[in-house]
Amino acid sequence: MSYVATFIQVAADCPVEYGVVPISKKEAKPAHIIQYELLKEHPYFYNHEELLFQVYLLHKGIPLDQSGDILRQIREDLFKKSHPCLRASQLPKKYGWGVHYNEVGRIAIYGKETPEYRDFLEQAGNKLTLLKAMRNKRVATS
Repeated sequence: MSYVATFIQVAADCPVEYGVVPISKKEAKPAHIIQYELLKEHPYFYNHEELLFQVYLLHKGIPLDQSGDILRQIREDLFKKSHPCLRASQLPKKYGWGVHYNEVGRIAIYGKETPEYRDFLEQAGNKLTLLKAMRNKRVATS
């Protein structure tokens, strides 16, 4: 799912108070670390679909210099099934990163402690749709 003019704030049960750089002890990088690296290195470059595709290629170790036909087929196969939006990413759920989709759907991330993060919260309702990241744990219902 792709958004425009939307800000995803960190989950209500996010365990940190500021944006933390995610790390992994595994040799192969998990998807959320690749998301972080791409979005920090290239803010507002990727839309949701482009980000998913790049993360998929890097996560699976698929060489980026494949022919256009091969990459088109990989992309087509990837998007035959649905994928969760960034509300479900570990970045806003666990690591304290808010996710901003600009007016054309390009994405950047901002730490919970930043002035930009606070500015997005203040814009909510006017020019910006505000959503919360999915919680880490279900809320108990009685």
